[in-house]
Amino acid sequence: MSRILIKGGTVVTMDGKGTILAPGDLLVERGRIAALGPRLEVEEVGEVIDAAGMIVIPGFVNAHMHTWQTGLRGIAADWTIKEYLRAMHAGLAMHFRPEDIYISNLMGAYAQLNAGTTTLVDWCHNNPTPEHTDAAIDALQESGIRALFLHGSPKPDPKTGQKHFSEIPLPRAEVERVRRERLESDDALVTLGLAILGPGMSVHEVCLADFRLARELGLVASMHVSGSFMVPDGFERLAAEGLLGPRINVVHANILTDEQLSLLVSSGVSFTVTAEVEMQMGFGRPLTGRLRALGAPVSIGSDIESAISSDMFTVARMTLQCQRLLDSLDAIAETGSGPEAITVPTVEALRWATIDGARMAGMDHRVGSLVPGKAADIVLLNARAHGLHPVNDPIASVVLQAGTANVDTVIVDGVVRKRAGRLLAGDIDRRADELAASGARILTEFRAAQG
Repeated sequence: MSRILIKGGTVVTMDGKGTILAPGDLLVERGRIAALGPRLEVEEVGEVIDAAGMIVIPGFVNAHMHTWQTGLRGIAADWTIKEYLRAMHAGLAMHFRPEDIYISNLMGAYAQLNAGTTTLVDWCHNNPTPEHTDAAIDALQESGIRALFLHGSPKPDPKTGQKHFSEIPLPRAEVERVRRERLESDDALVTLGLAILGPGMSVHEVCLADFRLARELGLVASMHVSGSFMVPDGFERLAAEGLLGPRINVVHANILTDEQLSLLVSSGVSFTVTAEVEMQMGFGRPLTGRLRALGAPVSIGSDIESAISSDMFTVARMTLQCQRLLDSLDAIAETGSGPEAITVPTVEALRWATIDGARMAGMDHRVGSLVPGKAADIVLLNARAHGLHPVNDPIASVVLQAGTANVDTVIVDGVVRKRAGRLLAGDIDRRADELAASGARILTEFRAAQG
């Protein structure tokens, strides 16, 4: 792997010290950041990337996305959570073939790379067969994105004589097969985690089985908490079993009591906010402000590809401005006027989309900031473009003014995946046609089944 020297950019490191180099150079060697400084003198470089007029940032981490829904973009735009669960999981999901999962994951991952996301937490809960699972993994690996593949299970309505999905733990044999045959290494570009039901969506025996499986295999386990609990004291019971900790992730969690939230935060559990979907689907206030008040990190994700834009510029902006609005409304209700100062700075939003997302995925030792020794997951934004130039505050420019059109170069693990604004992916037009055909067939079959 050749050495790459990125020269003369405005480097926003997200190193926890507020380090911004303007100008700054980065040396990439064997897939890692080998050196960083104002001006690096390096010999025998395979490629020099001129970053003058560019903002250089860590690749984004999308901490929660159902990539398998990419072929159904837009259909959930006007759905509540009840409508979504009914139409998607008890309906549309059952018409997916392995090739549909493959093309959706491939094109969804390409879209993430194109928009500057280098790490994707793929919450894959439409795996009715091993072939579906393998197709999802194949696509992620082919795309070149870094991904935490969270293996879940479908949620159809049970047929006569079948158990409800809430009574069925993750299939241990299948998880062990994936771990043994497909994703055995935690140092690979695509790694394994679990998408579990948790106390909100399963009985306690299933909770115990899934949590214990995650603990036994040393995997991140993520769950949705978006409504009433099947086991109201489930988290308390899991804590008593010693099953909570940093590898456990809770998504949404808008309805948690203060006591539950404090228990989870004190146990080291991570949280992921998907503010735009939560606002649309009636989940209540995103958890952002309550987590900040407890000093807990926030990770953010786009959630359902079938509803909203999944680029992390939009995700970060929506999450930030939603919390600013809520803080303002609270202040007005209490004092009659808005806050004296901004309650959430833009740098926090960039942290949610980078290093805090990496922490949620158990990858903060590898990605999420630009420091020597970490993987070279790097994004260059064209700051000379209309709408972004001139840059007076690079962090503000990234969070509140930049977008996918500004993503010039994307590097994952030292490999250039997007160059000069063009995604380096084979036969992308043919793949796009395959994605459209897949979505059209699934919708046609679903509508025919509805009568």
